[in-house]
Amino acid sequence: MRALKLHEVSLADRLADRAVDALIDEADLSPKPALVDRRGNGAHTDLHLGLMHASALSLWPMFKAMAEAALEIGEIGLPLREALGRIGREGEQAMLITTNGINTHRGAIWALGLLTAAAALDPGAVTLNAARLALLNDRHAPQNLSHGALVAQRYGVRGAREEAQLGFPSVTQRGLPQLHKSRRQHAGEQNARLDALLAIMTELADTCVLYRAGYAGLTTLQQGAQAVLDAGGSATLAGRRQLHALDQQLLALNASPGGAADLLAACLFIDRLDGAL
Repeated sequence: MRALKLHEVSLADRLADRAVDALIDEADLSPKPALVDRRGNGAHTDLHLGLMHASALSLWPMFKAMAEAALEIGEIGLPLREALGRIGREGEQAMLITTNGINTHRGAIWALGLLTAAAALDPGAVTLNAARLALLNDRHAPQNLSHGALVAQRYGVRGAREEAQLGFPSVTQRGLPQLHKSRRQHAGEQNARLDALLAIMTELADTCVLYRAGYAGLTTLQQGAQAVLDAGGSATLAGRRQLHALDQQLLALNASPGGAADLLAACLFIDRLDGAL
């Protein structure tokens, strides 16, 4: 008797799974300074953990479609870049319908969308290929600038577009190395992820913080994150005290580091690619 053949999950399905998993794991990670997590809403009045989960799940078809487009087109060029732009805009509309118009994951659509397509093309050159895609101009993209792009222009800092065009250095040079270091030190997975988030925060010009609290908020974020790591990281009592202090300072400024959160999701996605493929 022939054994039943189990349904094979496609590469696009697996990559979409990993992208959504990364978004949900980022949302669940606690205690994150001034961000939505299992404790509460952070510095947000319009967000909560359930909404973040629903938003992440609504993006699964988009991530799958992006991976499929990369596999079908098969090379980096304007046709793929513009296909990703169209799929991303459709995914953003699905997200906004799910959240009743609240922007939960617009930055993550950009970062994880590029990385998902890049991973479908070549898992061994994910950030390089994501950068090559980000350098291409989508002729059909809306011309109005996002809040993040306006803030980056105003303050003369690197925004989400430039971060991607450089191959996500905040992830490859800060987040991932700290994640691996904290794991080697047996900090525990949740603490290692918190440390990775903090490492990203130490140098990132987070436009979400700049938009809400200007340079004072950004300085508070970067110095506070470094203080946690200098104290031994999230796994230590001294580090937790510094983390609590940073949380209170950012809440007082009404400044939520959403850019760093998006890049942590990107970090977790890249970290899991071997398991996905």
